Amino acid sequence: MDLGTTWFILWGVLWAIYFVLDGFDFGIGIIRPFFSKSDVETRIMYNAMGPFWDGNEVWLITAGGVTFAAFPKTYAVMFSSLYTPLMLLLFALILRGVTLEFRSKVDSEGWRKLWDACNFLGSFLPALLLGVAFANIFKGVPIDGNGILQGNLLTLLNPYGLAGGLLFVALFAHHGALWLAFKSEGDIRARALGLAGKLWPVVAVLVVLFLVMSWTMTQLFTNYLVNPILFAILLVPVIGLILTYTYRKQGRPLASWVGSALLIGGAALFGVVGIFPALLPSSLNPAYSMTIENSSSTPLTLSIMLGVALVFVPIVIIYQVWTLHTFRHPVTKEDLEYEEAY
Repeated sequence: MDLGTTWFILWGVLWAIYFVLDGFDFGIGIIRPFFSKSDVETRIMYNAMGPFWDGNEVWLITAGGVTFAAFPKTYAVMFSSLYTPLMLLLFALILRGVTLEFRSKVDSEGWRKLWDACNFLGSFLPALLLGVAFANIFKGVPIDGNGILQGNLLTLLNPYGLAGGLLFVALFAHHGALWLAFKSEGDIRARALGLAGKLWPVVAVLVVLFLVMSWTMTQLFTNYLVNPILFAILLVPVIGLILTYTYRKQGRPLASWVGSALLIGGAALFGVVGIFPALLPSSLNPAYSMTIENSSSTPLTLSIMLGVALVFVPIVIIYQVWTLHTFRHPVTKEDLEYEEAY
């Protein structure tokens, strides 16, 4: 396997990891206005994601950094052609981070409601925008031979892009409900499991709809038809969808969350494998696509990066596992009394 292909695989894996980890943060923010019955419950929801959200965003920086360093031309074209949605994504992520720190600074109900609304927007918009952006990448972005987008934001809001956005919102909301069930007790846990149960059919329908639209509106299945063994990748999200349902019915939220992680990660990898060897396909002409061949860095750069990745990515994974293990206990009302609590 050449270095370009190796980094393409790592690029896809890093995005999948990011969706899995930051997905439950987004999900909790999305469901909070419709779930929380009191300020105490709201604070429990904030603290269910509190120790993790900023560490989870490290994977976004990593995925973006890999795009910049390993495939600089793709990075340039992607961030210029998708400039508006990516800037909206950036501002939404900033807004979410600010809400977590500012909400408790003033003892006022109106102040808290303001930042709660901002937290919802800072969770819903990234989920929607990421879904729209990646659905358009899977479908093909209308870029010309100079890497210029032939269209605008409304061009990206096509039926397939919007289907991807809705799918991401539903996936993350379901993912967040399961994480909240794992990180809570009593009535909140039961209601979170119940909400996950209501969201599961929505997720299942949207997954099937997105696959049907992918078959009829994109070239995602071409690689799979040429190499049928690749359909094994599609089994990962299918198995995840079944496991998350089965374990939730058994009252095992963490195991169900792992199934949801397989669903999200597997769905992301399905799309990435489908567009190989392009990182940013062009819907105008395949020759205009940003591929491994025409956009990767030099072999020396890729070699040095691979050495750095083999050292530091395991360190980040160890840190992430340690964090998840250390803060695995359910959030209780007593935990809210700590000075460090949100």
